[in-house]
Amino acid sequence: MIAFSKTHTAWNFELTGPTRSNPPGGPFDMLSVRCVGVGSSIEGKTTAMNLCEAIDKDGDKYLVRNTAEGPQSVQETLAGTGKYEGMVRTGTAESVGQFPTIKPGTFQGCNRSTGTYKLK
Repeated sequence: MIAFSKTHTAWNFELTGPTRSNPPGGPFDMLSVRCVGVGSSIEGKTTAMNLCEAIDKDGDKYLVRNTAEGPQSVQETLAGTGKYEGMVRTGTAESVGQFPTIKPGTFQGCNRSTGTYKLK
């Protein structure tokens, strides 16, 4: 983290976690996700960008870019392998809130994603 001042900070992060779909068993259910990114807070305005890879039980995966201003981010799929090769997927993700911190230096949260996709 760069804690330059009370009004200017920057940080990098790595996130891991699962995905779930509604209804269960739908597209993108039970995938594992890993993201790396960077964020900043400049005079009260928070922005972030990260890249995430998601992998399913068959080993097929896709790469997503998330760009956020505040609690909502825009998602764009950049590449895929196997069944996700050539996939077009766009959408948004919005935080449903932060959870209590269980380990110093970490944070826990959950996002709800919505959008459209088309497989090749």
